[in-house]
Amino acid sequence: MHASPPLQRLLDQVRTAVAERTPLQIRGGGSKDFVGTIQPAQLLDTRSHTGILDYAPSELVVTVAAGTPLAALEAALAEKGQCLPFEPPHFAWSAGAGAPSVATVGGMVASGLAGPARATVGSVRDYVLGLELINGQGEHLTFGGQVMKNVAGYDVSRLMAGAMGTLGVITQVSLKVLPVAPAEATLVFALDQATALEQLHRWGGEPLPLNASCWVHDDTAPGGGRDLLFVRLRGAVAAVEAACRKMLTELPGERMDNAQAGPDWALCRDQRLPFFADARAPELALWRLSVAPTAPVLDLPWPQLVEWQGGLRWCWAPQQAGAQLQMAARAAGGNATVFVAARADSIRAGCQFDAKNAAKDAISQRLKVAFDPLGLFNPGRLCADL
Repeated sequence: MHASPPLQRLLDQVRTAVAERTPLQIRGGGSKDFVGTIQPAQLLDTRSHTGILDYAPSELVVTVAAGTPLAALEAALAEKGQCLPFEPPHFAWSAGAGAPSVATVGGMVASGLAGPARATVGSVRDYVLGLELINGQGEHLTFGGQVMKNVAGYDVSRLMAGAMGTLGVITQVSLKVLPVAPAEATLVFALDQATALEQLHRWGGEPLPLNASCWVHDDTAPGGGRDLLFVRLRGAVAAVEAACRKMLTELPGERMDNAQAGPDWALCRDQRLPFFADARAPELALWRLSVAPTAPVLDLPWPQLVEWQGGLRWCWAPQQAGAQLQMAARAAGGNATVFVAARADSIRAGCQFDAKNAAKDAISQRLKVAFDPLGLFNPGRLCADL
């Protein structure tokens, strides 16, 4: 079968780069350019390879070209009452104030980033059924399929989620989608972080349709600000209504209007809440601490925002505080990484993602050699040697 002209151009560019040993920077809309380190390389732009190639709403499966705008895919799904439940972020702010979303489907998979519902619905890789990619030898390969049971052995397609394009050029991907939940409600409670985490753990052990949570100190509240816990419920109408009654009986709180809560959760997904958008001193970086959901409050002196029922802690801290943050995160069963920084180059030397695991490092190196033996794709994006 002949490749389409946009796909053929991608193949030709990769094959030329292989022949000339020219490093390539794989890029869609560039909304994730701030993640990892970008070294000088020839640009390979995937945005010409676009379109929804196959969509079967009754089968809950869609196949999309990698350069397709994420917003276009979400709009097509919404017309059929379906969605990407892991809520991939768009990060339109990275293109400038007021800019529209430039995120692509390929970038969504390559970055592996998910939004507020991640802790309950799963990650990007959980919804990848199959994909096609160009490897570091210029071969166009197919992995997985369009149904879950198609996979036998190691699921290579899901391996590409979060690889940041270091293993190959994703050309198309098949995704599992889900119907939009029949009902949704957001409750807000005035709780300090320790109490909020304890309550989330308690609710997590009960048959409640918890979908997302966000704890933050709201500086805009009257009286100098206050600590607030937002909890989103999604599911059957009866289940959501029963959960609202139960939770508001247990704790004093309020139910938000969905017309207000929906945009607020989108702001949380795209890191445009005041916590993220406030002007910060240039010496501060936004750190992402992934920890065990049951971890207690981290003893850190810097502002924090907590998502994923306690499993994700965002923190504004000095760029030089890495050792302290890593120690705190590891003690809580996780790790800390720099997410956004004013002087990214000064803090991302070596491995930005802090692997610190010899066995995993060895596996990563073998995978890199297998897929990209010349090391041409996004060199150094994840680590200095990946």
